[in-house]
Amino acid sequence: MTATAPRDEQLWSRCAGCASLLYRKRLRRNLDVCPDCGTHARLDAPARLAQLVDPASFTALPDHAAQVDPIGFVDVLPYPRRLTAARAGTGLAEAVVCGTAAIGGHRCALAVMDFRFLGGSLGCAVGELITRTAERALAERVPLVLVTASGGARMQEGVLSLMQMATVSQAIAALREAGVPSVSVVTDPTYGGVAASFATNTDIVIAESGARMGFAGPRVIRQVTGRDLPDGFQTAEFLLRHGQVDMVMPRHALRGRLAALLAAVGGGLRGPRRGVPRQERPPVEAGPAGGAGVARGGERDAWETVRLARHPDRPTTLDYLESAFDGFVELHGDRLGADCPAIVGGLAELGGRPVMVIGHQKGHTTAELMARNFGMASPAGHRKALRLMRLAARWGLPVVTLVDTPGADPGVGAEEQGQAAAIAENILTLTTLPTPVVAVITGEGGSGGALALAVADRVLMLQHAVYSVISPEGCAAILWPDRSAAPQAARALRLTSGDLRRLGVVDALVPEPAPAAHDDPAAAVRAVREAVLAHLLPLLDVPTATLVRRRRQRFRRFGAARLGARVGAR
Repeated sequence: MTATAPRDEQLWSRCAGCASLLYRKRLRRNLDVCPDCGTHARLDAPARLAQLVDPASFTALPDHAAQVDPIGFVDVLPYPRRLTAARAGTGLAEAVVCGTAAIGGHRCALAVMDFRFLGGSLGCAVGELITRTAERALAERVPLVLVTASGGARMQEGVLSLMQMATVSQAIAALREAGVPSVSVVTDPTYGGVAASFATNTDIVIAESGARMGFAGPRVIRQVTGRDLPDGFQTAEFLLRHGQVDMVMPRHALRGRLAALLAAVGGGLRGPRRGVPRQERPPVEAGPAGGAGVARGGERDAWETVRLARHPDRPTTLDYLESAFDGFVELHGDRLGADCPAIVGGLAELGGRPVMVIGHQKGHTTAELMARNFGMASPAGHRKALRLMRLAARWGLPVVTLVDTPGADPGVGAEEQGQAAAIAENILTLTTLPTPVVAVITGEGGSGGALALAVADRVLMLQHAVYSVISPEGCAAILWPDRSAAPQAARALRLTSGDLRRLGVVDALVPEPAPAAHDDPAAAVRAVREAVLAHLLPLLDVPTATLVRRRRQRFRRFGAARLGARVGAR
């Protein structure tokens, strides 16, 4: 074996126990072990618990999240059949096991993900269970330990799975405010919405040797960029070199390191509980009339809507800033060495009131689209947006965001610069930002790149915009035989404004001139201006504490208990 990792990290990885190079195809069934030290390639949740916690100390959470099928997703198999098969194959109810335990004699709340269950994907039930675990940690003032293993958000639950990134993040924000420590242990693999939320926004991030983590996976990056990837790309050691994790630990040393960390922070938790309230969980209630995910007559086909949302003549953020807002003064840079052209932001006036406006900028011509990276923000773009949000909070200005992106930047450089952590920090900050926030989905709302600007008090959506956990093409490539099934995937994802209004993800729809915004941009701009004013003005009179509490309630309602009631009402 050589000391240098081969170029194709898809085929080779380092053993989590001894760092020997292993041929990954031998281990993909999760049955083989390292020939040098006997370490299993990937641990399931029960085995991980046995490895980490003190014997007989684990107690599962007493309540269970409802199983939901919020959008009636069907690809090759109906989603409920996939769930049934996953339960039968793993013996688990969901892709995470949650409870309380002791590690080295120190109590903690613990959530351990299991990649065997639908790739450890983050759905409504998983988000609900991890959120409840964080709430238990807050109530009992014990540290929260998260062990991640996930391919990302669960496509079969559409944009509602994307909402779980915000739901869990705000639970971690509540722990931060209360001074309750949180630790994540990143295991192989951790990607997508999990990497861009709770895997990286905890106080301490530990990567297990051999783990891989990133927002976009290597295969996606190769397909999009056509570039070879650096040696050891997205491995634990790569993450450490690029400042994205606190430490890398071999598997056999994880328990000892966690015990030492819990011992170090335990003293600060013995005093009286601080006055930070538990997140309020709204009562279970039926969804909007008509039921979640039910198509209605007269709406455009989902694939046609996707094409309209991507039309190059559709108004961009700069178009809205020129006509819907007054006196725009652009602010540049993330103050860390870069200025991402895909994010435009600065000071403006709306109805005579100063606001901070931040949005994705695509462009109308091929040259502008390329110069703006097609509206796909780099980590520098997310950090620029974060700087402007915090500046707005310091100055007491409301924030208006304009969302129009296929997703975050899928490039190698973005991963090297900590894209997942940058998105996670934006989501977490928005859950507690002490100023009104109104978001408008103006075109494409793609995955975590969109959510990084869309955790808001009011979320508006243009009539022919789309908002989704993944692009139809990406979904088709994974769940169907090929990308030609993109129109079918678009319909299954429930990504149109009508679908998302019925699901409660967006608060109001902004009508477009017929047949669509690009046919009469001036009318579309006027409609957005009027809608933003109508929803922003009432927020200006809401006390800050109430504003933040209601924002948290808004995203907390996407838990599986509430969604289970909606499905039952259909």
